[in-house]
Amino acid sequence: MAPRDEIFEHGPDPENPGWRHWNLKDETLFNGAVMGKLITRIDDDGKARLRMFPERRHENLQGIIHGAVTLSLIDISLFTTMHTIGSGNAGPSVTVELSTQFVGGGQPDRPLDAVCEIVRETGSMVFVRGTVEQEAHTVASFSGIVKKMKHRIAS
Repeated sequence: MAPRDEIFEHGPDPENPGWRHWNLKDETLFNGAVMGKLITRIDDDGKARLRMFPERRHENLQGIIHGAVTLSLIDISLFTTMHTIGSGNAGPSVTVELSTQFVGGGQPDRPLDAVCEIVRETGSMVFVRGTVEQEAHTVASFSGIVKKMKHRIAS
């Protein structure tokens, strides 16, 4: 597996001071192909924030952000949180549990943010909880568990 610096672009975002990119260099993989540009920062309260910029392709038939897009943002945010406020090792890991409650519709004309905190991190697991927000509007609340995987050596 390639080192993280070879597969991720996570430098400062000049268009959004105080934010950093969270994008795969290979834009044909899921994050870039489906989600588009993602940026992240650590808020003043110590929580990790992952932001996406909804586009027409992210809407459902009702003209709101599709639930699958919101779930994808949440899943990606688990790893962003590990990287930014956790051990920093968001590498070869997998989501093993994700519980989500949708409480409002996401509007396609505003950025959509997943705001997360780590409840606990062990040597092999990370427990995260958070909300998906648009300004003061809550779209979803969630909790998730990520299993840290050991690097495998190719044979």
